[in-house]
Amino acid sequence: MADAGEGRRVCGMPEKAQLHVAMLALQFGYAGFHVVSRLALNMGISKLVFPVYRNIIALCLLVPFAYFLEKKDRPQLTLNFVVQFFLLALCGITANQGFYLLGLDNTSPTFASAIQNSVPAITFAMAAALRIEKVRLDRRDGVAKVVGTLACVAGASVITLYKGPAIFGPSGAGGGDKLMAGPELGLPLGKDEKNWTLGCVYLIGHCLSWSGWLVLQAPVLKKYPARLSVTSYTCFFGVIQFLIIAAFMERDADAWRFHSGSELFTILYAGFIASGVAFAVQIWCIDRGGPVFVAVYQPVQTLVVAIMASLTLGEKFYLGGIIGAVFIIIGLYLVLWGKNEERARLVRDATAAVASGEREASGIRSAKASSMTQPLLLPSSTSTDNV
Repeated sequence: MADAGEGRRVCGMPEKAQLHVAMLALQFGYAGFHVVSRLALNMGISKLVFPVYRNIIALCLLVPFAYFLEKKDRPQLTLNFVVQFFLLALCGITANQGFYLLGLDNTSPTFASAIQNSVPAITFAMAAALRIEKVRLDRRDGVAKVVGTLACVAGASVITLYKGPAIFGPSGAGGGDKLMAGPELGLPLGKDEKNWTLGCVYLIGHCLSWSGWLVLQAPVLKKYPARLSVTSYTCFFGVIQFLIIAAFMERDADAWRFHSGSELFTILYAGFIASGVAFAVQIWCIDRGGPVFVAVYQPVQTLVVAIMASLTLGEKFYLGGIIGAVFIIIGLYLVLWGKNEERARLVRDATAAVASGEREASGIRSAKASSMTQPLLLPSSTSTDNV
C-alpha cells in the first residue's frame, strides 16, 4: 500500500527520495504559514475572512491543473463522491482551519505547531482502527513505529515546554517572549487576556480534524485516484462552507477589505503555499506513502517554526529546542526504519508466495504431462502382447 511506487523514477530520482524531499519542503512551507498566520491575526484580519480568501486562491490555483492534467483519468462525478468530498472539506478544511485560527489566536505559533505533533499518534490510532495501517507489536518494525511516534511527540513537546538557557536569539528580543507568552513560560497572556486553556481545546479539535482528514483521504483516493481533482473539490466545498458560516457570523463589510500590503501578503502566502501547493503535495504523499508516513514528518515543522519565530518574531532559541530536535531525529529514524523493515518483510513474504506458487504450478504441469503420456504407452504394450 504505502510503498507501491518505490521503484518509479522521475528525473532520475527514486520515488522514495521524492517523498522525503516533498515532505521536508512541505514542513518548511507550513512553518512559514504559522508565523504568517500569527502576523495576520495581529493585524486584525477576520478569522472567517482569512480562510475564505485563502481557499479561493487555492481553488483558482488548483482547478486548471486538475482539469487539464487529469481530464482522462478523472472518474465520473457521482452523488456518492460529492458527499465524500463535502465531508472531506468539512473535516479537513472548515473544522481544521477554523479550530486552528481560534487556537492560534489564543496561544502562539510555536505552541500551535508543537501541539500538532499529536497528529501522528492520533492518525496512527485511526489508521490502525480502520485497518489502513497494520502494526504488529510482536515484531520489531511495529514496536519501532510506535516508539518512534512517541519520541517525535516527546521531542516537539520538549521544544515548547522546556525552556532552559538561551542558546541563540537577537539581543533585546523582548517582543518575542511577549508574543509567545503563556503558562509554559510563566508569562502573562497580555492585554487581550487570551484564554490559553480554551486555545488548547481548539487546537486539539484542529488536530483531531486533521488526523481524520488524513485517514479518510486514503480510501477516497482508491476510488477516485485523481489527486488534484480531489483537492479541488475539497477546496470548493470548503469555500462554500466558510462562506455560509461567514454570512451569519461576519456582518461587517469592512472586514472583507485589504487595509495594507502586509495583509494581502499573508493571504497570498496562505492561499498559494499553505493551501494550493501544500495540499497538492500532501495528497500526493498520502497516496504514495500512506497517512502515517505523512503525519510522522509533522514534528520537523516545530523545529522550523522555532527557528523562524526566532529570526522574524524575535523569539529566543533555548536548550529545550536542541534536546527536542534530538528526540525528533531519533523518532523519525525509528518510524522510518520500522516502515522500511515492514516493507522488506512484505517483499520477502510476497517473493516466497510467488516461488511457492511457481513450484505448485510446476508440479501440476508435471502431473498433467504424466497423465497425458501414460495412455499413449498402454496401447503400445497391449498391441505388442497381442502380436
